[in-house]
Amino acid sequence: MKKIFSGVFFALILIIASSPAYAANGNIKIKVDGKQVVTDVNPETKNNRTMVPLRVISENLGATVNWSDSEVTLTKSDIRVILKLNSNTVVKNGQKVLLDVKPYLKNGRIFVPLRFLAETFDCNVDYKDLTVNVITKPLVINGVEVKAMLYEYHMVMGGVVERIKGNAYIEEMYNIFVKNKGSKVKEPLNYIWSFHSTIPGGYYKGGQFDFIDQEGKSIKQFDIYTLVQTFGETLPDPKVLIYDATDDQWYLFNDASSNSIYQLIETAGKNGFKTIIENTVP
Repeated sequence: MKKIFSGVFFALILIIASSPAYAANGNIKIKVDGKQVVTDVNPETKNNRTMVPLRVISENLGATVNWSDSEVTLTKSDIRVILKLNSNTVVKNGQKVLLDVKPYLKNGRIFVPLRFLAETFDCNVDYKDLTVNVITKPLVINGVEVKAMLYEYHMVMGGVVERIKGNAYIEEMYNIFVKNKGSKVKEPLNYIWSFHSTIPGGYYKGGQFDFIDQEGKSIKQFDIYTLVQTFGETLPDPKVLIYDATDDQWYLFNDASSNSIYQLIETAGKNGFKTIIENTVP
């Protein structure tokens, strides 16, 4: 029977995984929500711990990774983690945490204990057949579980609809919308899908983001609108707005939050969590 492990049980699994028989196999597989993580370096064991490349695993758990010199910062919603190469001390939201294996650099990649990442981002782990599957919690909106997010954008002619899966990506994008929307504003006088059809001072919809349930029904929808300006022009209007289509309300937004949304979608695509389901661009 398949069992879910976390905390102490997870630690025991990692010890088992690093036994001579397991190490001899030389093929530790890591999955996130059932999808195998593809990396250019293989996970390995050290001091009875499964060590994994930091960036690709963290990204698949919805975190942003910034590496400067020997210091790495992980950010996700209200979580901020700072760690250094060859140091057991990690700072999580201002509190020190000790690692049992120091992060180290190998083949241009930083390796950290998988248990550390799973516990940091509140994940469970299922171990079976030499594969460690990191299981993230699904996003729940108004009591309904979100199964995917549909991202739609338009070109000069036609448009594209992409489906984003991966609980961590979906949750982080939703949190960015909710936590960074500003004051309520009036509906703009001029707004449209296409940038090329919008006059300066109007808004164009850069993307529609629809959080859907198991049956494909919308639970929550946000649209991002950006102000059209001519080169060198500065207009008094807000540069970015979001439209909460579910509640029929406009809000102030900001460039940084908008860019974070698009960056998460790009990363989801790079890691195999994005699928094009419709493309009408000629």
